Amino acid sequence: MAAQTRALVSCQWLADAIRNNLVGPKLRILDASWYLPKTKRNPRAEFAQKHIPGSSFVDLDDCSDKTSAFDHMLPTSSHFSQYVGDLGIGNDTHVVVYDTSDFGSYCAPRVWWMFRLFGHGSVSVLDGGFKNWLAEDHTVTSEYSKPEFSEFKATLNASWVKSYEDMLENIRTKKVQVVDARSAGRYRGLEPEPRDDTLPGHFPGTINMPFPSFMDASGKQLDSEGLSKRFSAAGVDLQQPLWVTCGSGVTACHVVLAADMLGYPGVCVYDGSWSEWFKRASPEYIISEGEGKKV
Repeated sequence: MAAQTRALVSCQWLADAIRNNLVGPKLRILDASWYLPKTKRNPRAEFAQKHIPGSSFVDLDDCSDKTSAFDHMLPTSSHFSQYVGDLGIGNDTHVVVYDTSDFGSYCAPRVWWMFRLFGHGSVSVLDGGFKNWLAEDHTVTSEYSKPEFSEFKATLNASWVKSYEDMLENIRTKKVQVVDARSAGRYRGLEPEPRDDTLPGHFPGTINMPFPSFMDASGKQLDSEGLSKRFSAAGVDLQQPLWVTCGSGVTACHVVLAADMLGYPGVCVYDGSWSEWFKRASPEYIISEGEGKKV
């Protein structure tokens, strides 16, 4: 199935696969919806009400490092293997990930990236997400039947993950381009961060590319020409190393997905992102047009 290596699949492609009874050990669908507490949305409850037939719910907070002080940091390889194995995913399963965001896609690219990071290339994001699934009038259901466990062996590519220390060193050396996928207001320090203990702003040398800019008004991914124009306009050279950051390592993965679609896999993610940076960095490394960080 050639589609197994595509970063995106269409709603029609998935609807056809469901109608042809292809969902099973060789094809699994995941609802990866996650929302900040301030939105007062409960994605697990929403999944119980309606979801794409045959899908399972993946919880970013459960499939994470529970020992970390920061939100949904990456799990260990063994934790990831157990978690996705419980969802009926093996090493030969094609995984399609979507979410229910009003953007069309919000955290699905994070789960797509996690599979890639743990050595599973057969994973796709549903283009346009649940928003477009509904708009195109495809079937939804409240029924859920838990898949049978499947063995999954994860192989972590640690070089794709960057730490606070990596980012700090890069501020000194300026060797790598860094893109921040948050909104312009948060990046500039003029709009509040969604977490009460964190002020907005950015760290030195970053380029702002808000994640919705990679999608059109309907929530579907821009085509290759549109994506190339976005990177060119931002002054990002995809032939050079690129690291990405955001609020907590979720929407940064939109940049990874866009670069991958243009033939540049391996963009690296700062997993702790701004929520870690703001707490750990000294004030001179917090650039803000607002009040900034106090010593």
